[in-house]
Amino acid sequence: MNSPLIQLLVLAGIAVFLILRLKNVLGTREGFEKPPVPLSDTTRRPGPALEVIEGGPDLDITDHVDEGSDEAKALAEMKRIEPSFHVGDFLGGARGAYEMIVMGYEHGDLDEIQPFLSEPVYESFVEGVSAREDQGLTIEANFIGVREMSLANATLDPKTNEAEITIRFVAELNSAVRDEGGDIIEGSLTEIKKQKDTWAFARIMGSDDPNWLLVSTDG
Repeated sequence: MNSPLIQLLVLAGIAVFLILRLKNVLGTREGFEKPPVPLSDTTRRPGPALEVIEGGPDLDITDHVDEGSDEAKALAEMKRIEPSFHVGDFLGGARGAYEMIVMGYEHGDLDEIQPFLSEPVYESFVEGVSAREDQGLTIEANFIGVREMSLANATLDPKTNEAEITIRFVAELNSAVRDEGGDIIEGSLTEIKKQKDTWAFARIMGSDDPNWLLVSTDG
């Protein structure tokens, strides 16, 4: 037997010996061992799993009032009765309603804002506008914007499901009162004044009427 053949047989024997030793040391794939992910699937391999915590705080509520407060409990009950209700959406609507109602009163255009006022508030607005007209006064005003806004209180009557949410507004506007001759007797159209109001809106949760009514206008 020539030398190259002998060397080949020796190398083959060594290879078989090493394979058997490695098999004894590493074992075989069995049981619950998972097969390797093919290379073609590596681009679809998911990242770390994100745990979803059930029963966590409702950020739609806790972004505006303290967690566990009476206001938070009232808002949560409002959302239970009417799942489509969202505090953030309500505040956005209240911001728009504030500007519309303020300017409607300043300009004396009460017909446009009456659907958003409770009867007592509407009557007080009528008295205020009538008093100005009796004196021959008019108001010229420009609304600049709401600079601050916060949810001050929230309650829910468990018997009637009537919700009431109180909002504090800080707005900027300029206004001037003109007499019958058109002369400015109060205010200014060039100076910006800051106006602070605390308004309460009410509505029966779960009712078909989606409108919140302004029920009080404490300054």
